[in-house]
Amino acid sequence: MQDLFREEISEIIQQEMKDPGIGFITILDVKLTEDLKQAKVLYSVYGSEDEKYRTVDALRRAKGYIKHVLGTRVKLRFMPDIAFVLDTGQEKQDRIDELFRKVEAEKVIDVPED
Repeated sequence: MQDLFREEISEIIQQEMKDPGIGFITILDVKLTEDLKQAKVLYSVYGSEDEKYRTVDALRRAKGYIKHVLGTRVKLRFMPDIAFVLDTGQEKQDRIDELFRKVEAEKVIDVPED
């Protein structure tokens, strides 16, 4: 069910929403409570801090629309309340990877020649 929600929400945002505030967004995961009353949608935004801020604001404004369209696609007795959560974990991982690349590059430069 969570994968279905992730796919549908992603498709709604990418194909049906025309809000220019939506940046380059990726829906990473959807966590549903056992009673299906709440859905936490984890997403990431590629871009500047300003683009991330605009995307957060656009998703807040579009939450009702997304929930309505999702309700027409996924047949449940009650549609869960949706909470969008910006996941910064990928950014942290990218920064760590960049630091490792710099360290490796410095090792190559500092190798003494015989």
